[in-house]
Amino acid sequence: MSQTLSNIICLIVIAAILFLAVKYSIPHFKGEGACCGGGGGKLKLVRPRKLDHIVAVKTIHIEGMTCDHCAARIHNALNSVDGVNAKVTRSRAMARVRLGRDIDDEKLREVITDLGYKVVSIE
Repeated sequence: MSQTLSNIICLIVIAAILFLAVKYSIPHFKGEGACCGGGGGKLKLVRPRKLDHIVAVKTIHIEGMTCDHCAARIHNALNSVDGVNAKVTRSRAMARVRLGRDIDDEKLREVITDLGYKVVSIE
């Protein structure tokens, strides 16, 4: 009898662990999880600066964005640079950057790579 009871308890514990693993994995696979330290909450976006004049528009292709939190982190980092107005699209793995002053591609690349993402190209 005690062997059967032990088996039942083990099965209940394993079932509970599997249930919790699946429950907390579903948001991650939908792209809503906290894969990059987001804690599951929504990150407040930095409002892009209004530029008086645009000197260049660049498209930055980015690898490693796996969720909306990743895109928000990149959005905030780019928009915190003076003279940058950026919009990041996770589904297209890119950022559209309007520049109000001359900013070197390496500076833009550095902002993104410092967050742990890979810049594939800047056009």
